[in-house]
Amino acid sequence: MASNPLSCTIAIDAMGGDLGPTEVVAGLALGLELHSLKGDFILVGDEPKLKAALHEYQIDGHERISILHSTEVIGMDEKPIQSLKRKKDASMVKAVALVKEGQADAVVSCGNTGALMACGTLRLRPLAGVDRPALASIIPGRNRPFVLLDVGANPESTPEHLVHNAILGCNYAKAVLGMPQPRVGLLSIGTEEGKGNSRTLSTHEHLKQMKGLIDYRGPVEGFQVFSDVVDVVVCDGFVGNVVLKVSEALFGFIGDTLREELVRNPKRKLGAALSKSAYRDMKKKLNPDQYSGAPLLGLRGNVLKAHGSSNRSAIAGALRVAMEIISHDMIESISGDLEIANERLRNIAKVTAST
Repeated sequence: MASNPLSCTIAIDAMGGDLGPTEVVAGLALGLELHSLKGDFILVGDEPKLKAALHEYQIDGHERISILHSTEVIGMDEKPIQSLKRKKDASMVKAVALVKEGQADAVVSCGNTGALMACGTLRLRPLAGVDRPALASIIPGRNRPFVLLDVGANPESTPEHLVHNAILGCNYAKAVLGMPQPRVGLLSIGTEEGKGNSRTLSTHEHLKQMKGLIDYRGPVEGFQVFSDVVDVVVCDGFVGNVVLKVSEALFGFIGDTLREELVRNPKRKLGAALSKSAYRDMKKKLNPDQYSGAPLLGLRGNVLKAHGSSNRSAIAGALRVAMEIISHDMIESISGDLEIANERLRNIAKVTAST
């Protein structure tokens, strides 16, 4: 894996998003301009369409951009395993293959989530000690963003899987958010001992045994996740996906409501004009596009999933996150932490079996 962003390569599945390859190319162009993205980029998809889009955004002939032609696309409504078997020349499949073959350091896709997770897991394989990789997302908080995981990879998780999620989330927060010792919380329905279902209670006990490996602060409730109580919020994929989508919908609802109410009469328009800088800063703070790529953590390669409906701003943000992950090379640190965590989990299991 390349640790120098100047020498890294990102493979981009250009065909999987709802808005088509032209928007993906627009996102790459924006990323090059806005984030000054370094390294090389391989656009995987329909070559004629990609060449036309590159020309439209005036980055055709760019020395750091190349195209790998593919003839097939995995649709959003297709079944993951069946589509992977049937569509060997799909843009997603060929983009992941570039990472497996060492020709790319990461892959970014807006395509079918299930297919991307299956393709990444089958082709790249999980790290030793990881039963199930997890999708992580960075969410805006009151004073700083936090990591939420799992946000959809595994709707059904065991306490051991959730301990793994805590390890994965800590390493991600260190790499992308620059947090030397992230505080970890377990999402539950209360902070008191004994609150929650059996899986939550068991996970809580397991996480308490990870002292020195992670900074576990105990259970957190839903209204605490945006209040800087913790930096990594751990949950299963079902709960995490609901939290993620509700949060993003709420951010959008707040923005739309403000726009409607602030122009309802002349006095409000004047007040809005006087407060323009405050609203601009709020929009920037709540904008999910800045951390729009959700990495599938726990694999032997870097896979990032962006929303299927990602616009150019979100795609540019996903490419920036991919670059951060590559430059910090989390895989080695994750492997070391997992080895320690799994040894402790085995000891817990032995004690439980003997009582």
